[in-house]
Amino acid sequence: MATVRFFAAAREAAATSVETINAGTVGAVLAEAGARHGPHFVAVLGQCRVWLNGEPTDLEAAVSERDEIAVLPPVSGGAR
Repeated sequence: MATVRFFAAAREAAATSVETINAGTVGAVLAEAGARHGPHFVAVLGQCRVWLNGEPTDLEAAVSERDEIAVLPPVSGGAR
């Protein structure tokens, strides 16, 4: 089971900051998260960057029980 950490809008859409999901690839983990959390979460996910163990990743990357996936929505800059 991979640990998935949700940040900012993804955390709000998932109504949790962390969960574990058992799947073989990053894409399968995110598909399961989408099935669990519904269409609003899926819409937010479509704008997110996904990292695996602190590095940018793609959906085909394999995951194991020791891996951590971070779902990071875009953020805006600070005030002037």
